[in-house]
Amino acid sequence: MLRTPLTEQQFQILTQERALLENLRVTLARLDAVPDDQRRLEQSLRQLEELFLLVVVGEFNAGKSAFINALLGQSLLAEGVTPTTDRVQVLRYGLESTQSVRDDDTSVLTLPIEWLRDINIVDTPGTNAVIQRHQRITEDFVPRSDLVLFVTSADRPFAESERIFLERVREWGKKVVVIINKIDIFEDESHIQQVIEFVGHNAQQLLGMRPQIFAVSARLAQKAKTVTGVERSALWQASCFGPLEEFILTTLDERQRLHLKFENPLGIAARLAEKYTASTRARLDLLNTDFKTIDRIDDQLLTYEDDMRHNFKYKLSHVENVLHRMSARGVEFFDETLRLGRVFDLLNTSRVRADFEQKVVADAAQEVEDHVRDLIDWLIEQDFREWQRVIDHVNRQAELHEDQIVGQVGAQFDHTRREQLASAQRAAREVISSYNKADEARTLADSVRTAIAQTALVEVGAIGLGAVLVALLHTVAADATGVLAAGTVAVLGLFILPRRRETAKQQLRNRIEELRARLTAILTDQFDRELTDSLQRIREAIAPYTGFVRREREKLDEIEGQLLSSTTTIQSVRLHLKDLSNP
Repeated sequence: MLRTPLTEQQFQILTQERALLENLRVTLARLDAVPDDQRRLEQSLRQLEELFLLVVVGEFNAGKSAFINALLGQSLLAEGVTPTTDRVQVLRYGLESTQSVRDDDTSVLTLPIEWLRDINIVDTPGTNAVIQRHQRITEDFVPRSDLVLFVTSADRPFAESERIFLERVREWGKKVVVIINKIDIFEDESHIQQVIEFVGHNAQQLLGMRPQIFAVSARLAQKAKTVTGVERSALWQASCFGPLEEFILTTLDERQRLHLKFENPLGIAARLAEKYTASTRARLDLLNTDFKTIDRIDDQLLTYEDDMRHNFKYKLSHVENVLHRMSARGVEFFDETLRLGRVFDLLNTSRVRADFEQKVVADAAQEVEDHVRDLIDWLIEQDFREWQRVIDHVNRQAELHEDQIVGQVGAQFDHTRREQLASAQRAAREVISSYNKADEARTLADSVRTAIAQTALVEVGAIGLGAVLVALLHTVAADATGVLAAGTVAVLGLFILPRRRETAKQQLRNRIEELRARLTAILTDQFDRELTDSLQRIREAIAPYTGFVRREREKLDEIEGQLLSSTTTIQSVRLHLKDLSNP
């Protein structure tokens, strides 16, 4: 970096900057930052280890090469009224003069000039060159500079293309020194001052501060260095080149060069931190709308679950009411049948059982089956509607951002988010399109039938739900009328009959209550499984989308914190640099 060792304070600043740039590089990599930005950050890291880089920019024919030739005291670079520099030319110290091509865009010229031991000079193609590649490589090299010498021509100062270029230079936070060349075209000093004021005013508006300005004639300075005596003195004085040369070779001493060397990577880091903090916040703003959609879906699913459980109890009460009515009919049957006036009828057990089944059991099995099927149809219909409501939410979110410009907040981020949103749409559509209510109802009914049959130890085979319920209710009937199987008038006796009747009624209540509890438990368990599975399918269908949104927001919150921390570190290092510059 410098030929003299760094002080402890300087070394601490260097170490802090390296850590800052490295951390920022990692952060930008996590954001899939633009490759050019990542490359510039890596260049800034390397730049800390390189010599001071003085980059000369300006329009072609402004006299950049002439200025450098005057500074070197030799006509080493081609000059002309048309673009003569088609690549970046780096001038550095060497024991002998050599020229080599580093790549398609850069050539290196070594010269045995002592002050080049501390400074590298870069001559760039014109910013208004017809060949756009020339301007691109110029703009690409500026972020690597430690100091920008902006050359403008006195005969057309601050052309529009120069304004545009300076705005880009300002974005990188570079220190700029303005050189007004070709002042020898004016014979009146007042004209030169007018140009200086014009350039200074416009530069201050563009850069936010008035830069140092040197008005020179590179042509006269170069000529002065080729002659001697009085002519040399006159030409040198007329060129006004002395203050500029003194600034570059003397005033811009090691301490100032070090300050600029440390400051320029901070400018790049600050610009990138600001850019990607804005980008991160834009991504978070976009994700906030996704989170609202996810929150709405979550709230909706919770409400749906609560409503379903509440309504299920109402649906289930229909089944329970059938059994309650059956129980009431049974009590009435026993009151009517088990009495002294019917003693001889009780001897006919088959008839009693037939009457019980006709008057008590009646069509209870069909009623229970109808209510169970109604419950199944309701469950399937609500499940289907919930899927539709969820996909409507996802579709609205997709439509809300369908015209989002890819790349505005990060192409990879935007692409991944769209893909996850699309996957949620596809999954929900596939479920809805594959919904066959008849098949779903049949499958669910079979599941309920099997559960009831297994609980009742009934062989299911190919029989339907109704047959299982009939078998269960007939079992109740057999148990209830069985209290009379061993009874005869002789056995019962007239005094036992009332007690037997109460026993029969209580046993009937108990059996029907057992049946009610069994059916309620089976239907509730089946409902819980179906509701849980339905909610799980919905959440799994949109899980790639919701998972991406949650993970991305967590990551972006962390990255935003890191970028804000980098900004704070930049400000701290700049304060240390200010202290370093004012010993």
